[in-house]
Amino acid sequence: MTDQRQAAIARIREWKANPCKFVYDNFGITELDRWQEKALMTLPDPKIQRLALSACVGPGKTFVLSISGLYFLSCYAGVGEHPKGVAVSTTYDNLSTNLWPEISKWLTRSKFLSAAFTWTKERVFAKDHPSTWFLSARSFNKSSSPDEQGRTLSGLHSKYVLCLIDESGDIPLPVLKAGEQALSNCTWGKIIQAGNPTSTGDSMLYQACTALRDKWHVIKITSDPDDPDRTPRVSAEWAREQIATFGKDNPWIMSSILGQFPPSGLNSLFSLEEVEAAMSRHLSEDQYSFSQKRIGIDVARFGLDRTVITPRWGLASFKPVEMRNARTEEIVARVMEAQHKWNAEMIMIDSTGGWGAGVADALLQAGVNVIEVNFAGKPTDPRFFNKRAELYWRLSEWIKRGGAIPKNPDLIKELTAIQFTYQNSKFRIEEKAQIKERIGVSTDYADSLVTTFCFPDMPTSAGELGLAHQFMEKSQHKVEYDPFDNSQR
Repeated sequence: MTDQRQAAIARIREWKANPCKFVYDNFGITELDRWQEKALMTLPDPKIQRLALSACVGPGKTFVLSISGLYFLSCYAGVGEHPKGVAVSTTYDNLSTNLWPEISKWLTRSKFLSAAFTWTKERVFAKDHPSTWFLSARSFNKSSSPDEQGRTLSGLHSKYVLCLIDESGDIPLPVLKAGEQALSNCTWGKIIQAGNPTSTGDSMLYQACTALRDKWHVIKITSDPDDPDRTPRVSAEWAREQIATFGKDNPWIMSSILGQFPPSGLNSLFSLEEVEAAMSRHLSEDQYSFSQKRIGIDVARFGLDRTVITPRWGLASFKPVEMRNARTEEIVARVMEAQHKWNAEMIMIDSTGGWGAGVADALLQAGVNVIEVNFAGKPTDPRFFNKRAELYWRLSEWIKRGGAIPKNPDLIKELTAIQFTYQNSKFRIEEKAQIKERIGVSTDYADSLVTTFCFPDMPTSAGELGLAHQFMEKSQHKVEYDPFDNSQR
C-alpha cells in the first residue's frame, strides 16, 4: 500500500470519527455554530439512528443536511457494500431549489469530493461505482395513500443507509415507513429530518418531538434574542423587533423565530372556534364608526362559482351579496348602487383571473374609482410568498383583534378549509384551485372579504363622519345588517 493511499485512509478515518473535521478540511470553514457541531457529531454515534432538527427560520439547517449527505458518501463503505441514500422534501420543486443545489454547492467547493463524486439533477454518485454508491433525490405524492407514501424511501438495501428529509414539518409520518425498515437491516443507518415547527397532527417533525420522542434525538434551534444558545445567523435585533410587534404568542413568531410548535396545528389558518366566535360578535358604534367603509368583490363568470360583494366597515363585516351567472354590467350596476347608498370610500376587486379585470375596467369607465388586487402579486411584507398570503394573514389578525363577520355557512366552510405552509421561509396560502378541488367549492366569500384588506384600515374622511352616525342609528350595530337591502334602509 502506497504512502499516499495510507494517508488517504487515515484522513477518512479521522473524518468518520469527527464530522466537524470533515467540514474544516474540505470546505475551508474554520468555525461552526454550536448547534451545527452538536448535530454533526451525532453522525458517528451508533446509538443515534434518528436525528430531528426542529428549527426556526434561517439557522442553516439545509447546510447541515447537505454536509451530512456528503459525509455519508465519503466515510461509509466496505468491500462489496456501498452507501445508498435518499433525499426527500415536501415537493420535488422544493427539493430541487433548496437541499439538492446546496449539496452541489458544497461538493464543488471540495477538491476531494469533486474528484470522487458526480452531481446530477437526480443523483450524486461515486465515479468508480455510479450504480451502487449514491444519494438520490426523490419525491412523494401528498394525495396518495399511506401505503404508497410509505414506499418513498424504499430500495435502500445496504449495510450503509441514509435518509435525508427536508421541511419535515409538513411531511406526513407514513413517508418514514420504508426508511425505518432499512434501519433494521444495516450496519450504519441514519434518518435525519429537519424542518420548521409549522404543523402538528401526524407531521413527521411533530411526532418526532412528541409521541416518538423516545426514538428520536431532537435538537431545537431558536433565534430567540434572549436565548444564549440562539443561532447567530438570524439578526437578534430583527427578531426582537418582530417579537415586539407581534408578541411571543403569535403563531408565526413561535414557529419562525422561537422554533416552537404553536398550541394548535399551523396547517389551518382559521380554527372553527375562531370563525364561530367572530360570527357571534355584535359591535357597538364606537368600535368601528370611525373607520373607512370598504367593498370587496370576487368575480365569477359562469358555472358553480359565485360573484360575491362584501361590505366591511372597520371591525365589522356585513352580509355579503351573492350573484350567479351575472353579466359584467349587472355586477357593475350592483356595485354602483351599493356605493351610492352606503357611501363606500374604497372599492376593491380581485383581478387575479380574467373576469375581475373586466369588471374593474367597466367601473372605471363609469367613473367609479376601483382598486385592483392581484393575489399573485408581490407582497408589501417580505415574510409572505405573495399578496394572497399577506392579505389572508391580515384577515386572521383582524379576527383575533375582534373582527365580526355575519353568520354564513359558506364562510365557515371556506375559512376553516384554508391551509398554509412555508416555502423558502415565506408564509404561503394554499391556492384557490387547490382548495376548491379539496372541498368542492371555490373560496368566493372568503376572497371577497379578504380583498378589503389590501391596504391597512384607515379612519373615514371628515365628510363621512356625519353620514356614519346617521347610518349607525338605522343599522342597530349588528353585522347581520345588509347595506344592499333597500328594506333595511
